[in-house]
Amino acid sequence: MADIQGTVAPGFESVREVFAENFEKRDEVGAACAVYHRGEKVVDLWGGLRDPKSNAPWEEDTLVLVFSTTKGLSSLALAVAHSRGLFDYDEKVATYWPEFGAAGKQDVTVRQLLAHQAGVCAIDEKMDLELLGDPDQVATAIAKQEPLWEPGASHGYHTISLGWYESELLRRVDPQHRTIGRYFADEIAAPLGLEFYIGLPDDIPASRIAKIQAEWFRVKMLFNLKKLPSKFVRDFLNPKTITARTFANPKVLGKPIRYNDREMQRIELPASNGIGQVRSIAKAYGVFATGGAELGITSATLEALTAPAVAPPSGSMDLVLHMDTGYALGFKKPSASHRFGSSDAAYGTPGAGGSFGFADPDLELGFAYAMNRLDYYLPDDPRERYLSEAAVASATVLS
Repeated sequence: MADIQGTVAPGFESVREVFAENFEKRDEVGAACAVYHRGEKVVDLWGGLRDPKSNAPWEEDTLVLVFSTTKGLSSLALAVAHSRGLFDYDEKVATYWPEFGAAGKQDVTVRQLLAHQAGVCAIDEKMDLELLGDPDQVATAIAKQEPLWEPGASHGYHTISLGWYESELLRRVDPQHRTIGRYFADEIAAPLGLEFYIGLPDDIPASRIAKIQAEWFRVKMLFNLKKLPSKFVRDFLNPKTITARTFANPKVLGKPIRYNDREMQRIELPASNGIGQVRSIAKAYGVFATGGAELGITSATLEALTAPAVAPPSGSMDLVLHMDTGYALGFKKPSASHRFGSSDAAYGTPGAGGSFGFADPDLELGFAYAMNRLDYYLPDDPRERYLSEAAVASATVLS
């Protein structure tokens, strides 16, 4: 039996029950879950092991890497910038970043880019960790990328590249030319008292960070085919496909176990290597779910975030994931293959292996869950889904 610690407010006891069941029935190793409702923290749970090799327990201040759940925090940073008038969602990206207009991308709007419609999910120029540590080199490499489909006509998950495009867009419009990791730290984490990093500082001890459990991830994928779209698996294994190319460069980013390496954690990967306390993710979404007054979020930004996803002309089938998806402004939105929250106003992002964070404005709820044992669902990991459904059901009763 895992040692479950933390607190739940009256009415949210079912979340704790599901959290315990994840350890008893769903092979959880270590995890945390937090929920904010109407501005108050109502769930703050943690348990299990942050490192099973050393038997080190998951503690109150344990940090965990959340893979693509990072995209949501990066996109919240862009939402802050939008509220401050730094860019318009419907303006062309090249207006702010002229070099982006190369190779047929001159008419791509910010909205299309953030909705995974620009066709630049794969980067052809060879990249390594040294290059990724230099924002100028990253910007040069991604600006000249040729789209893999007609921009705006279809969408496909920009698994890693979205974060680089978001960060360079922000550098171009921010008067201080900050990267998205720095902007998030200054404009969201600091005022809200969060501990979440996009680019881990060197003074954070490794002993605080949960160890990702994902050895032989690609091999084990073949034994978990029922959890994944079959065409996604076939294309993932065929190097000529859009799916394979999306995950292929740089190769090191396609190996989840490598995210335990400090050299991977210290660089900014705004789509995939955010590290922090799970309650900080929930608090950030909770602030947005209640209107974002603490951050000066405007009504125009909130209306854009809560609007339902609009599918591209070719429909909602994702050319990378090969499933029905909905995207808007850097976030996933509820879709036929991934329902979350109480309505289409919800927005958030899931991460590889099962983590998830989202805002539910209708219920004024912010939710986050993260773990260190990766599973093989794209979205909708049962560990997360049962937790978020319990949180939404509890909030609905209390609303």
